[in-house]
Amino acid sequence: MGLTRRQKTTTISLLLYWCGIFILTHISAVNVSYMILPKYLSDKTLHYLAYLLLVFLLWFAINPQKKVKWHQATVWWILFIVVWYGVFDEWLQGYVGRDPDVKDFYADMAGAFSSLVLLTIFSFGSAVLVVTGIFIFILTNLTKISIAHDLPKINALMIFFSYGFFAILWQRYMHHYIRPKSPQIKWLLIALATPLGLLITMQLFGLVFRGGFRYSDITIAATAIVGVVGTFYLTALFRKRISKKLLQKANGIS
Repeated sequence: MGLTRRQKTTTISLLLYWCGIFILTHISAVNVSYMILPKYLSDKTLHYLAYLLLVFLLWFAINPQKKVKWHQATVWWILFIVVWYGVFDEWLQGYVGRDPDVKDFYADMAGAFSSLVLLTIFSFGSAVLVVTGIFIFILTNLTKISIAHDLPKINALMIFFSYGFFAILWQRYMHHYIRPKSPQIKWLLIALATPLGLLITMQLFGLVFRGGFRYSDITIAATAIVGVVGTFYLTALFRKRISKKLLQKANGIS
């Protein structure tokens, strides 16, 4: 049996992503010091995120329709591959002017195990939403230095595209799993509820641990969410009207 469309897409994404992180982890330390992201996120956090996404893509490239079941050999083969890749990755860094760090390896494995635990609980659609939410949480709440203060334009783009992307994923999830009728008010409320709920949760966490809201971030994120949902809503409304006109024309009603 051939690969499904989802499996092909995931496999291509996996290959591109794996090549990308391999290149980034083997750039010399001198060049890495000039990269923006490590300044704002802990090196261990980056390792955690990298392997979280790596195992996520690896699992769904192999089993696009299934949750993780720990008694299956596939899970342990994936762990075997990831563990040895993590060891090889750290060892090889010693030859490009970077220092191998066992703590980086531990962060890699934490990300890998976290991904497998999530995939034990969630199916593909739900897992994509959860992993995206984790990335948004880390990128917006666990920075060492505020990107919003140092790089306001980059921060604005990051917030806009992060929440916009999450809103798009949520619309696709609704289409496949919830299937409310659009363009109805009930659909609109459901479409807005989860992305706005994520935004509120992120900001409440920031209030507790940072001592305040980032009002500009709230405005940008809300704009992205409303923009995405509004586009889906207007598109559905337009299609409904076109379908109605075509039906009337077919029935001979002017």
